[in-house]
Amino acid sequence: METHHCDTCGKSLSSSSNLKQHMMIHTGEKPYSCDLCGKTFSQAGNFRAHSRIHTGEKPYSCDLCGKTFSQASALPVHRRIHTGEKPYNCDICGKTFRHNANFRDHRRTHIGKKPYSCDFCGQTFSRADRLRIHSMIHTEEKPYSCDLCGKTLSNSASFTVHRRIHTGEKPYSCDLCGKTFSRSDSLRVHRRIHTGEKPYSCDLCDKTFSQAAHFRDHHMTHTGEKPYSCDLCGKTFSQAANFRDHHMTHTGEKPYCCDLCGKTFSQAGNFRYHHRTHTGEKPYSCDLCSQTFSRSDILRVHRRIHTGEKPYSCDLCGQSFNQAAHFRVHRRIHTGAKPYSCDLCGKTFSLAGSLRSHRRTHIGKNPYSCDPCDEAFSSSSGLKKHSRIHRGEKPYSCPHCDYSGKTNDHLKSHLRIHNRKQNKAVMSGAKLSQQSPPERTSV
Repeated sequence: METHHCDTCGKSLSSSSNLKQHMMIHTGEKPYSCDLCGKTFSQAGNFRAHSRIHTGEKPYSCDLCGKTFSQASALPVHRRIHTGEKPYNCDICGKTFRHNANFRDHRRTHIGKKPYSCDFCGQTFSRADRLRIHSMIHTEEKPYSCDLCGKTLSNSASFTVHRRIHTGEKPYSCDLCGKTFSRSDSLRVHRRIHTGEKPYSCDLCDKTFSQAAHFRDHHMTHTGEKPYSCDLCGKTFSQAANFRDHHMTHTGEKPYCCDLCGKTFSQAGNFRYHHRTHTGEKPYSCDLCSQTFSRSDILRVHRRIHTGEKPYSCDLCGQSFNQAAHFRVHRRIHTGAKPYSCDLCGKTFSLAGSLRSHRRTHIGKNPYSCDPCDEAFSSSSGLKKHSRIHRGEKPYSCPHCDYSGKTNDHLKSHLRIHNRKQNKAVMSGAKLSQQSPPERTSV
């Protein structure tokens, strides 16, 4: 068979047509143009595959699960999910991959190579697709539009994932607990809950992370870097996700809508958390007591009960807390801040819960009822105090005598008796010292 050689790079090709197609890599020629979005291609096959993004055509189907694909090359890669085949093996750490592209990207994590550089800001990337996606931050290009909600996206992968918000499709399943995901990278990260793997390590403080995004965000706490700037108010952010969420505070955009109750959200994370209030799903489990949670951050806080960790310390009194929210509330004792105000009478409160309970006094609402006697209360704390009458419980003990009270107020009233006695004794001692005649001195 006759072979054809490229004069530029020496590559051998089986036909003159293949050589002609190959030469476009060197010349940069892209004769195939999409009339819907203007994107150009050097190869007819790539152009046809791209066109299916707009038409939605997916002619290649998996005979094991029925999933369809727009490109023939995606089907054999997909089948590896079913077969478990991972033919690409890293000779440095032994990690295996289904995709050659993922394998190449992984190799760069060992050598620190980031060959793709942004012309606008100089930021470098290990993958060409990440550079393309990043560049759209500067160009604001979003060629992919959702026909269901109108949201526009900068890349086809994000568009595919976004569509699953509407369809509810979760094609990636964990073989250890059965939990399903709409994204393959979410499944990979989830599996680390089971394995305990934390592959990202900070060279400045040795802290380890299970997610690359969390590692990058953490690293910026050392460098102070905030590369994302809001052009409307000038506020800067270290995370792209936080920047996008902030931007929606200006636009009022809430693209995530709950199909069960109609509530809308500006953040995908908050939408997912909300959805679990309907489904009751609690995918995060404590490995020490097996208690389950709907959010990973709630699990992290819960684990501090077991470890005793209290990372939030008050610099005024030294008291420490295991939750940031409790620390913020405590600080108000020192500052006297009462940020919650009743719009009916103007009374202010340091706690949101106290304001809610107070508002019930205006509307006469008492949602907390005592089972033994049916007496109703406006707050759960009021019911708790009342219930001690029935149980005979007296948890507040006097440090000076055997007295114990049902409420803290009862204890305070009792302590005044000791204070009065102490004050009397002090005054009596002072009177005696005044009445005693001075001692005579002998001459």
